[in-house]
Amino acid sequence: MSGGPAGAAPSYRVWALPGMPEVREGDDLAKLIAATEPGLVDGDVLLVTSKIVSKAEGRIVEATDREAAIDAETVRVVARRGTLRIVENRQGLVMAAAGVDASNTPAGTVLLLPEDPDASARLIRDGLRDALGVEVGVVVTDTFGRPWRNGLTDVAIGAAGVRVLDDLRGGTDGYGNPLSATVVATADELASAGDLVKGKASGLPVAVVRGLPHVVADASGDEGARAMVRVAADDMFRLGTSEAVREALNLRRTVREFTDEPVDPGAVRRAVAAAVTAPAPHHTTPWRFVLLESEESRHRLLDAMRDAWIADLRRDGRSEESVAKRVRRGDVLRNAPYLAVPCLVMDGSHHYGDERRDTAEREMFVVAAGAGVQNFLVALAGERLGSAWVSSTMFCRSVVREVLDLPESWDPLGAVAVGHPKGTPPPRPARDAGAFIAVR
Repeated sequence: MSGGPAGAAPSYRVWALPGMPEVREGDDLAKLIAATEPGLVDGDVLLVTSKIVSKAEGRIVEATDREAAIDAETVRVVARRGTLRIVENRQGLVMAAAGVDASNTPAGTVLLLPEDPDASARLIRDGLRDALGVEVGVVVTDTFGRPWRNGLTDVAIGAAGVRVLDDLRGGTDGYGNPLSATVVATADELASAGDLVKGKASGLPVAVVRGLPHVVADASGDEGARAMVRVAADDMFRLGTSEAVREALNLRRTVREFTDEPVDPGAVRRAVAAAVTAPAPHHTTPWRFVLLESEESRHRLLDAMRDAWIADLRRDGRSEESVAKRVRRGDVLRNAPYLAVPCLVMDGSHHYGDERRDTAEREMFVVAAGAGVQNFLVALAGERLGSAWVSSTMFCRSVVREVLDLPESWDPLGAVAVGHPKGTPPPRPARDAGAFIAVR
């Protein structure tokens, strides 16, 4: 735990390193640190503010427009509110303004983060080994805000010779309970400890932690701070609210092939809850969703619909080959592990006794029902479920009502196949929004 005598309570010391000069482009940080006579010993951890690393690496750029510099460093916008942007930057870090800093740098310039903070940490560690003959860990730190918490703290953006994560999974706590999710962000804890003594404006960019030699790693345990960045597949909070809506809209694709993985009924119900927030006339609720969760109910409906479709095609004079070909196109519903049948109800509609107005009244309800179905599809995409909305039930409404035992007033509006997509759909063709706009 600590470097103290056996049996002593765990402890460590942390102090800021005085005597660091102003750092300029091309400076060797390891030599500058060694010149302060820091008294480092094996097992110490050095905490280095990223600003001085960036300055030494020439990451100061002319920028009359800080926003343009942020654009250049941004890979993905996570959330935006006014001029504030939380983004993923080129280093894979999610932070405000991509880490572009206009403080502690000459007017008309901005400071960018190091291009490879882990490599920067390795360079400092190797330089201190050469200059002082010590084996230390190095953490490059930067200041982050955090979701759900006010205030800022320092975190590790680069590391060398440090066990950045302490994986306790598989062990037990003091009561013998198994630890199944505990992975400690050791490098972040070190960074925040150092920030307490470095400060934000005290001109002390380097701190030392002593007494925690177990966090100093050999080459085999040196992952670098990049290992602390959560991959997209594990990130439950990848987007801000408005960005999540746009991303869900982009993810809303027609999916015709599904895996065998079961669909969570709770996810579909959450999508229905989103569906019924759609606008509707006269404060009505013109949507109903019939959820076919058993294989028996799906096959019973689809068999009856297939028989009705075949009868219609034969009445149209189609050849048996043509009939068979068209029926095969309906397999998207049969191959899906889950089906939903959205229905329109006209409860609350007005009857005017005038054909023009009565037609417009129904059209309003149909539009509202379509808005509800779109909400449903987008919410399914947000649940990472694929869907295909097909119109087939609209051509045999009486059959659908009979098989599903629905009231006569429920009008099926197609069917939605739901499941986990098999493969990734091709990129959506680009569309110029301006081509669909008329301004008067």
